[in-house]
Amino acid sequence: MLKNHEFIAPKRYSYSEVVKMTNSFKVKLGQGGFGSVYKGVLKNQKLVALKVLSEIKGDGQYFINEVASVGRTSHVNIVSLVGFCLEVRQRALIYEFMPNGSLERFIYTRGSSSSSQLGWEKLHEIAIGIARGLEYLHKGCNTRILHFDIKPHNILLDKDFCPKISDFGLAKLFHEKESKISMSHMRGTPGYIAPELFSRNFGEVSHKSDVNSYGMMILEMVGGRKNIEVEVDHTSEIYFPHWIYKKVQLHEEQLGLHGIVSDEQNRIVRKMIIVGLWCIQTNPLSRPRITKVLEMLEGDLASLEIPPKPYISSPSRSPPGSPSKIYHTLIELMRDTL
Repeated sequence: MLKNHEFIAPKRYSYSEVVKMTNSFKVKLGQGGFGSVYKGVLKNQKLVALKVLSEIKGDGQYFINEVASVGRTSHVNIVSLVGFCLEVRQRALIYEFMPNGSLERFIYTRGSSSSSQLGWEKLHEIAIGIARGLEYLHKGCNTRILHFDIKPHNILLDKDFCPKISDFGLAKLFHEKESKISMSHMRGTPGYIAPELFSRNFGEVSHKSDVNSYGMMILEMVGGRKNIEVEVDHTSEIYFPHWIYKKVQLHEEQLGLHGIVSDEQNRIVRKMIIVGLWCIQTNPLSRPRITKVLEMLEGDLASLEIPPKPYISSPSRSPPGSPSKIYHTLIELMRDTL
């Protein structure tokens, strides 16, 4: 069931109000390609996060995408846009404040104090919450939205570790009757981009492109590492999806992952792995819709079939120009950017 909350239209603020609510940009929370994020307080004492956009992003498309997409959403698993500032030289986006920051803080640090706060049950809950947010974007709101940049950095966590999808700067709005999306350029972050965004030879761009990114992210949540990691003990471990696929396919009792201490946790982890592997199938038609993903995550492990092994094999086994050879090249490209 989709969980919605009351929709409140974003309010427009002046730049002087932005300066005041951030106490002259006193507390900086982070920085990204599109600007810096600061902590702020509204007049009603509500905490907010303000993203002050860089002037160099001249065409304003990022700002437009954010306001046009997240500005019209209302869901417990989508970050709320409280307001915005739009002046000649100054633009800012004002969001609800998320005290636990982004998901990436907690999943690449297995064994640390941060990671110990998120057990397997909580990771499973977070995975379900993100899927619910995506389901809302794909079919629950008035105008359907493709996010195109689902990754741990863009999942924010509130005080109760409820996940909120954020950063809609690359999002694309489309009408319900559209099943295929026209794209003028590639969107997303290497390591999470669906194959069809690299080349239409893999299939059409659609909501299944977000499903692919979601699957890559779920596998990183399980592995506690990036999916592509060159500093590993064995070359077979470089690409985590292939390494874990073999263990699941062979029904190995020990998955080689940290912190699994009960049969229930083992079932949760295996379920997340199988769902993630279905989501990253190279052919978009083979990936489940996000509604099906939710059913799989909330259902019984015994009802899940192990998917085919996703493409990507060594060049020596792949004929020139084959999908696996092309995709292997893409993996090399992604590896170079890490």
